[in-house]
Amino acid sequence: MEIAYAIYITIIKICGITLAMADAGKKMAAAQAGGKIGKRIVVGLSGGVDSSVALLLLKEQGWEPVGVSLKMAVWKGECNALRENVCCTDESFGNAARVCKKLGVQHHIYNVEKAFEKRVMGYFVSELSRGRTPNPCLVCNRDLKIKMLFEWAGKHGIKHVATGHYAEINGGKLVRANDMKKDQTYGLCLVPRSWLGKLVLPIGKLRKQDVYDIAIKEGLGFYAGVSQSQDLCFVSEHAMKPFLFEKLGKHEGDILDENGKRIGTHYGLFLYTIGQRKGLGLPLAHFVKGFDVKKNALIVTKDRSRVLERKFSVENFNWLPAKAPARKFSAMVQIRTHQPEVAAIITPKGKGSRTLHVECAAPIEGIAPGQICAIYNGKTCLGGGPIKGAIVGSV
Repeated sequence: MEIAYAIYITIIKICGITLAMADAGKKMAAAQAGGKIGKRIVVGLSGGVDSSVALLLLKEQGWEPVGVSLKMAVWKGECNALRENVCCTDESFGNAARVCKKLGVQHHIYNVEKAFEKRVMGYFVSELSRGRTPNPCLVCNRDLKIKMLFEWAGKHGIKHVATGHYAEINGGKLVRANDMKKDQTYGLCLVPRSWLGKLVLPIGKLRKQDVYDIAIKEGLGFYAGVSQSQDLCFVSEHAMKPFLFEKLGKHEGDILDENGKRIGTHYGLFLYTIGQRKGLGLPLAHFVKGFDVKKNALIVTKDRSRVLERKFSVENFNWLPAKAPARKFSAMVQIRTHQPEVAAIITPKGKGSRTLHVECAAPIEGIAPGQICAIYNGKTCLGGGPIKGAIVGSV
């Protein structure tokens, strides 16, 4: 009897300690949230698992989240398989609404179709018309998605915005995510420095599988059957040519080899980019080497090494650090979303200059005007800017 009583008392003590520890843990979590209890924040909701888990985590951290989904435009061409913008379908809005209802959070839909047509679709077409390679996803993050979320927030007296991007903001610095396979700092390299103090990225420390596990644990298992969105959200792959022909017209011209010999026909230089191999309609494998705009000619080569370069220039660079480097420095560069970073020497053209000369340690294939070059110091993204052009013969 005495032994049983002793065990009972011990259990009571342990439970008391456990409860005290749990209470202390909650207080610590609140403290780590930086006094965010009751602080309102707009969460951009695409209806996908990443933004939904971001919303969930923010609420657990003590924020008062408000879900906002953006209604963006889609090309209305008959041949476009996409009847809705991939990033904002009725299904995705339904998913976002379900998550908000489950978590007791307000959900709003903000129509930004006109702005999307002008700032994203318009930019895409304009860059192609100038013989440049656009990156609409990066421009969309800066000029539409995050910007419109801040706009909606400002109209409702809210300071902070959160998204489901895989990246971190530490001490005002944009830092690569723990899950390097999903890292999205490249997609955020154009955002203004002034946003970094107001932008929150809750899932940057998580792996994709962690995000799915949290979703399932919290009753959001329906995301297991939701497909991930594709890169270009407003026009399907098979409708791309008709879309561009409608916007820019057909401009038939010659495809020339490096010796100037005609070997084929193209229907618009805007359909191609430097280094492109597929879709040339030639019997043998060729790579796009360049454009002769005056002759409306597409220049191709059989030799892949002819589209490799080590040096290029960058213009209008968006510096994220408060103080831009004045002298040349070593860093890593990335010019495509899924391309491995390459070591390089960066030389600014003067103090605080936004024009840079980049010399890579190894050649990169298909460096094209308009592509976005992001620069990294370790895991920290220093910013990004459009490539002005490669320095030919720099291999």
